[in-house]
Amino acid sequence: MFFPIGDTQVSGDYKPIISYSLIAINIAVFLMQSGIPGNLLCHFGMIPSNIVEGRDYVTILTSLFLHGDMMHLFGNMLFLWIFADNIEAKVGHFLFLSFYLAGGFMASLVHILVTLQPGTNAFSSCIPCLSPSPCDTTVFPGFIPTVGASGAISAIMGAYLIMFPSSKIKILFLIFLRSFYLPAFIFLLIWFGQQLLSGFVSLHSSNTQSADVAWWAHIGGFVTGILTGIFFRKKV
Repeated sequence: MFFPIGDTQVSGDYKPIISYSLIAINIAVFLMQSGIPGNLLCHFGMIPSNIVEGRDYVTILTSLFLHGDMMHLFGNMLFLWIFADNIEAKVGHFLFLSFYLAGGFMASLVHILVTLQPGTNAFSSCIPCLSPSPCDTTVFPGFIPTVGASGAISAIMGAYLIMFPSSKIKILFLIFLRSFYLPAFIFLLIWFGQQLLSGFVSLHSSNTQSADVAWWAHIGGFVTGILTGIFFRKKV
């Protein structure tokens, strides 16, 4: 098993206050989720059909701070910690926060557009708040709450690809507890290729695990980040 644990890009003495604050907020919200009875994911997750019907727009924002489980949170916060600080150091606190939220918004928009297309996969895992039967696996995807910071973080990764292509990502090979470095552009392009492949497969697959991941939010966020990264390199 491989996963990133750091990068070689140095941000100097700059304090990435927003990046670290986002990590802290996400962790705090997850702990709150664990301590509050009821399913917050169903109330504050982003449900595509509701957005299209003109309801619950605020969930596009609130969904960015909710996570399904500990591993979901850990993976997102690890990627946020690795990639966000350098971009914040480059563009400043306010512009970085605006970019983060805009990236999450665009990721959600792409997810909505793809999810509600005719013929899209109609399978999901158990969503207790959506059906009297807690394990109804034929729920239409447009009614499934989407949660997680993945879309916004994907935007950060897309911008990182453009802004710091010569950086290297430190990769941990967990089985042998060994690490090695991989050029950032190679790591990020491999990651994006995986998202694209999984995204297209999920459209018509009956595999519930594939359908449970918002692959197209990752794709939409990453492309948004690439375009924004081009702007940042020219203007900042």
